[in-house]
Amino acid sequence: MKNILITGGAGFIGSHVVRLFVNKYPNYRIVNLDKLTYAGNLANLKDVEQAENYHFEKCDICDFDRIVEIFKKYDIDGVIHLAAESHVDRSIKDPFTFARTNVMGTLSLLQAAKLCWNGEWEGKRFYHISTDEVYGALEFDGTLFTETTKYDPHSPYSASKASSDHFVRSFHDTYGMPTIVTNCSNNYGPYQFPEKLMPLFINNIRNGKPLPVYGKGENVRDWLYVEDHARAIDLIFHKGEIAETYNIGGFNEWRNIDLIRVLIKTVDRLLGNPEGASERLITYVTDRAGHDLRYAIDSRKLKNELGWEPSLQFEEGIEKTVKWYIDNQSWIDNITSGEYEKYYEEMYANR
Repeated sequence: MKNILITGGAGFIGSHVVRLFVNKYPNYRIVNLDKLTYAGNLANLKDVEQAENYHFEKCDICDFDRIVEIFKKYDIDGVIHLAAESHVDRSIKDPFTFARTNVMGTLSLLQAAKLCWNGEWEGKRFYHISTDEVYGALEFDGTLFTETTKYDPHSPYSASKASSDHFVRSFHDTYGMPTIVTNCSNNYGPYQFPEKLMPLFINNIRNGKPLPVYGKGENVRDWLYVEDHARAIDLIFHKGEIAETYNIGGFNEWRNIDLIRVLIKTVDRLLGNPEGASERLITYVTDRAGHDLRYAIDSRKLKNELGWEPSLQFEEGIEKTVKWYIDNQSWIDNITSGEYEKYYEEMYANR
């Protein structure tokens, strides 16, 4: 029996990781810990919520005493830490929340693990999921972020994640805690909160709403299908070297405007609209403050050492993603209406 605590397990990436572990490892006890903020939705896990090896705990990762209780209750011996505030625009408006959740929340988990494991590190593992944004930005010169790229965060979000990365590594260097850090590129796929680019634009095209494009849409991102990321997390959690860093990317760079045109073409086709009908919805807006020009991840270390690589071609991933959002309109309508938040507030009001 392994007792795995997955933080942020009701969120986008977290729900895919929880689902994978619950289904793949019936002899593990999987504890999903989530605060159920705006981005956490237990509807993402309806298909596994009755599984015998699945447990849910509603908890703020900054609540240190409660975190310690949960560690002891389930005899936690492994942590996969995904809980985070992650939207750059929100971080620009409210940096304090990002510092609290991403920095102090991570420190709370680390300190709880240190206290409960008490130096008995055998069989223990603290795996922290981070972002490529901690590395800053790249020029259009073919260079890639590697595991040794110097940190150079440019937004409150990436600064908070960089700080949390440093805390994780410091707990290994200071106390000997078995830690691993991964930095991933932009994820896409089912169950993503609809303020993010792909679900936002798919939904806006469906409803004939404007498609807001920052600047000229020339910023470049590397895109990774979320289920491929979950597979990488599974592999690294079990096979990765302690105190190592692994970059997880899709080898898949796209300019924002080119990606948007692929989305438009795919959504219009699947909705039966005339080809290019939704091009008129593209609306250029003032660029985001401190908007990084280009991200691109070098995943060769992960491929060469552990044998991981993306399973989907990008066009296949886009097709699957668009189909999922079109086929699950009730899910996205429930999110955009805010009804799910009211439901959880009532459910946990007296607990």
